[in-house]
Amino acid sequence: MTALASRRLGASRVEVPVVGFGAASLGNLYRPVSDDDARAALERALDCGMTYVDTAPYYGLGLSERRVGDVLRQRPRDSFVLSTKVGRLLMPDQTVYGDAERYGFCSNLPFRPVYDYSHDGIMRSFEASLQRLGLARIDILFVHDIGELTHGAEGNVRHWRDFVDGGLRALERLRSEGSVGAIGLGVNETAVCEKAMEVGQFDCFLLAGRYTLLEQGALETFLPKCAEHGASVIAGGIYNSGILATGIREGQVPYYNYAPAPDHVIDRVRQIEAICARHRVALADAALQFPLAHPQVACVIPGMGSPRRIDAAMQQHDAQIPDALWSDLMAAQLIDHRAPVP
Repeated sequence: MTALASRRLGASRVEVPVVGFGAASLGNLYRPVSDDDARAALERALDCGMTYVDTAPYYGLGLSERRVGDVLRQRPRDSFVLSTKVGRLLMPDQTVYGDAERYGFCSNLPFRPVYDYSHDGIMRSFEASLQRLGLARIDILFVHDIGELTHGAEGNVRHWRDFVDGGLRALERLRSEGSVGAIGLGVNETAVCEKAMEVGQFDCFLLAGRYTLLEQGALETFLPKCAEHGASVIAGGIYNSGILATGIREGQVPYYNYAPAPDHVIDRVRQIEAICARHRVALADAALQFPLAHPQVACVIPGMGSPRRIDAAMQQHDAQIPDALWSDLMAAQLIDHRAPVP
């Protein structure tokens, strides 16, 4: 097993391994995960060198943060890097019973999320996360799901104003005090990140699903602006919600952007998968390694809920991929000709 290299986030002092642990699954994303399985997965990841862990209050309505903290508190504080998110406050909800899926999570924690990107909202969210985690410091703090993709053009006006008028000041205050080491946005779109770079100085952006083996639209303006700004990118959603992990050859419904994949996406993945097969390369291996070739991408964080998935990700990182695969994908116009390749 190859040791994971580390990369610095922008101008901050925070360094992350090139493969991190996305802890949404520890919040029972789409299916229940037992406490024992959640602990085993995270401990295996840390032991393999995936010492960067990303969580959020939204993941399981507090469950992911509680589980992550229970494991990390047993480790020396300087042996891991932790990120969580702000922008949603968890409010008590007495109507919650059982573990029926809510907001995509099968969690029975009796809370509901309320958006708040104001100065006070972000400070309250940060302090509540410290309590759930049982830790005194968070290394990276992301503003979660701000932007028109989540809130719509009209709905985002107020949220953006709250952020610019106060939330940004809260982030900058926490960073200057040393309560966090780096700040950024954690979103599924590039437009709001570009807008944010016009109003503040950010160390990194957690971008889910928008720079992958399937999609390289971020090459147009986002990644060049990150380079100019001095911000690193943490690539989440590198399998585009599953289709680049499962492919389309196994007879199951492939998922893209959290929903069954449309025909044009299936067709494109079919072509990518066929070229991978000719070179005897697993599609998931190429999907994990591709984003890391870009100099602005510091890390990828696949979502993983079991020790088996941890081992699979490490194998994907270590897989030998011939240069001819990338040149064939580029010749077939299946990856952007401007994209750096491994």
